[in-house]
Amino acid sequence: MTKYISLISGDSRNSKEHILNGLTYMLLAIVAICAILLLCDVSSRRDGFFYAKKDAVALDLSLSHTQEVLLHLQPDGEYRERNVNCTFWDCLNIYKCEHDTLKVYIYPLQEFVDEKTDKVASTLSSEYFQILEAVLHSRYYTSNPNEACLFLPSLDLLNQDVFDKQLAAAALASLDFWDRGENHLIFNMLPGSAPNYNSVLDVSIDNALVLGGGFDSWSYRAGFDISIPVWSPMLQQSGSNSANQMGAHRKYLLVVAQLNLLPQHLRSLREVAINHADKMIILGVCEDSQLNVRCTKGHHQRRVEYPRALTRGKFCFVGRSLRIGQPDLLEIMSQSCIPVVAIDNYELPFKDVIDWSLAAVRIRETELHAVLRKLESISNVKVVEMQKQVQWLYNNYFKDLKSITITALEILESRIFPLRARSSRQWNTMGKNSHATYNPLFLSSLAPKSQGFTAVILTYDRVESLFLLIQKLAVVPSLQSILVVWNNQKKMPPHLSTFPSIAKPLKIIQTRENKLSNRFYPYPEIETEAILTIDDDIIMLTTDELDFGYEVWREFPDHIVGFPSRIHVWDNATMRWHYESEWTNQISMVLTGAAFHHKYWSHMYTYAMPGKIKHWVDEHMNCEDIAMNFLVANITNNPPIKVTPRKKFKCPECTNTEMLSADLNHMRERSACIDRFAKIYGRMPLRTVEFRADPVLFRDNFPEKLKRYNDIGSL
Repeated sequence: MTKYISLISGDSRNSKEHILNGLTYMLLAIVAICAILLLCDVSSRRDGFFYAKKDAVALDLSLSHTQEVLLHLQPDGEYRERNVNCTFWDCLNIYKCEHDTLKVYIYPLQEFVDEKTDKVASTLSSEYFQILEAVLHSRYYTSNPNEACLFLPSLDLLNQDVFDKQLAAAALASLDFWDRGENHLIFNMLPGSAPNYNSVLDVSIDNALVLGGGFDSWSYRAGFDISIPVWSPMLQQSGSNSANQMGAHRKYLLVVAQLNLLPQHLRSLREVAINHADKMIILGVCEDSQLNVRCTKGHHQRRVEYPRALTRGKFCFVGRSLRIGQPDLLEIMSQSCIPVVAIDNYELPFKDVIDWSLAAVRIRETELHAVLRKLESISNVKVVEMQKQVQWLYNNYFKDLKSITITALEILESRIFPLRARSSRQWNTMGKNSHATYNPLFLSSLAPKSQGFTAVILTYDRVESLFLLIQKLAVVPSLQSILVVWNNQKKMPPHLSTFPSIAKPLKIIQTRENKLSNRFYPYPEIETEAILTIDDDIIMLTTDELDFGYEVWREFPDHIVGFPSRIHVWDNATMRWHYESEWTNQISMVLTGAAFHHKYWSHMYTYAMPGKIKHWVDEHMNCEDIAMNFLVANITNNPPIKVTPRKKFKCPECTNTEMLSADLNHMRERSACIDRFAKIYGRMPLRTVEFRADPVLFRDNFPEKLKRYNDIGSL
């Protein structure tokens, strides 16, 4: 009996425990559900709670939806002036840029009105409307301010002449997400006002980023602001004239059609034009003051349509006015005319990504008297290349306000997300083939050091000196690879296993015919832009000499840079050109038996050599180096550059009978080459200079550890 009762009481206790456990689980479930709901609610309101931001609403740019905002002006000290010390690192909050792409929020259209005077802060222009519309329909736009990286006010500040500065500052400060201008974009093309005309917007914008059209080197905050062009309304009416004739076919060397030049600069240009009326024309305002026409000065004025008149010149002038930025720049580019910029401290549009040296000529304001002399030194080939570059830049980045806006946003995106950035070559190269050979006239001012050079050795059967040369080249730090061009068809080259063991790639090519031009063929095995062409018997050059020669080429990639030099002279007795190998103070050629050149010149030599020069060289087995010097000088108008003092290059192990250049008939033939090539070109393109490049300190009495190049050979 006792046992039975105890069992019943045990079951009663178990049932109570089950009930309590069940209630506990129910309470925990309720608490968990409430917590989840609370977290979801907080997450959805997080940005609004911390940042007082609004929900995403699709933007409507219809003017009928413009909101009126009343402004109560504060004392001037309440609005913080532009922070001149802003940098990318301290005035831009990149933590707002959480997405992999740039996101820009546009404020709704608002009309800011002074509550006391009913004065409107700014009126929306058609140009700024196009900018807003370009952002709205781009991949950068977001309607959600919570996910925006940058904020674009709908307040039009393009032209400082047409808005009230105080009201503009008050309007900006009243924006929902202003926060001292952090991550805000301000578009402005015409800054400053009379009488000072500052080069940046005179509005209190605090830490805002300015996309400005009139920056000079003092007002531009490098890496933070963006320099943009001043748009010309005339371009919407006239469009571009990019299909116009290029280069030498244009009538004038220089056209000056800017109306608002400073008087002292205009006087200087007129003085130049007086003596060069066939090379330069100055166009001014007509009597009826219409902007779409220009007139020549004098008793009989000739009217010409503008900007089409710019197609009459190879180069077109852009000079200083009261404002630095001028719409003339885009008007000039629209007609494929090369801008000549004579504004000393002007920050050209999109200078962070565009290499303007490829498409414009800059001249100091104090050197206007020499402007024609500088332009005449530019060859017709380079003029055409620059015109093509101008046309390409205009069509890609400047042809309308949409292109300008999207380009500016892409530059900002590349700063914030550098892994998405285009390279300088991609920004400035017309061709789409990344493996194409690039004209050295359009390289950056300094060729990349990391790429190095390819040594191309032309050889016939001097195996011993070839192997010694390969061993010496292999230890040059800037060498990337070696290509041996075996020019002997009767004898196979040594097996690769017999070649010296080196740490650099080595390739051997056996040619089909024994031609000197084989040294300049653009072999696909050459992957570098720099080529060192070198004879198999040039074994006396040191590692420092070769490395220094490459460094000089990097600074002058459109020149032939090398070691053996020669000169051409005019013989009054024979009335012919003469090849001279004696040591003089002047040089006009650098022999390609030991010289650096750009791979582009190999393409030009092989496929674009004038006349029958290449055929003549191959037939006579001579003068391929002279032909290359003629080719480069004719295109660039530049002389070659000799490096280091060394003048003796004869192989000490070789006899004179093996040295082709020792033959007297060979020397006579080289003089005949110069005379023949000059007649084919119709002029003498070779330029004589008294110049040689030597390493700094190499002759000074300094400890060797302070010198970069110690082993520089003597004569």
